[in-house]
Amino acid sequence: MARCEEGYLCHVCGQEVEHLWESELYLRYVLGWVRPEQLHQEPECHLRCNPALAQFVVDEEFPPVEAPGPFDKRGLDPEFVRQREQLVTRAWRRLRQLASSPRPVPITEYPLPEVLARWTADQGGKSVG
Repeated sequence: MARCEEGYLCHVCGQEVEHLWESELYLRYVLGWVRPEQLHQEPECHLRCNPALAQFVVDEEFPPVEAPGPFDKRGLDPEFVRQREQLVTRAWRRLRQLASSPRPVPITEYPLPEVLARWTADQGGKSVG
């Protein structure tokens, strides 16, 4: 992933990803879909530039996104959609919380608690990071 004076650039639209809560990469990290050691190798993009994922954020602070086509949540199993909305919305709210934290939070503490617990268990009880 290329870094420059402009910050992290979206590989979809080419614009800067200015805020943590706009980051599709960091949302995937908080969800546990990207491991800490992979974070610097993954491309960055705005969450809204990935409508297949963004459509699952359901919060009044996040304008709804539609993902027309085969990944449109309106055509998916309702129970899957409900679970995915709960999970992705929690992760997005975690990004908002991290961005407004009065103290710096170590990047190893960004993921959701169940992700950290799973990663620690995978490491045989050793902390991740």
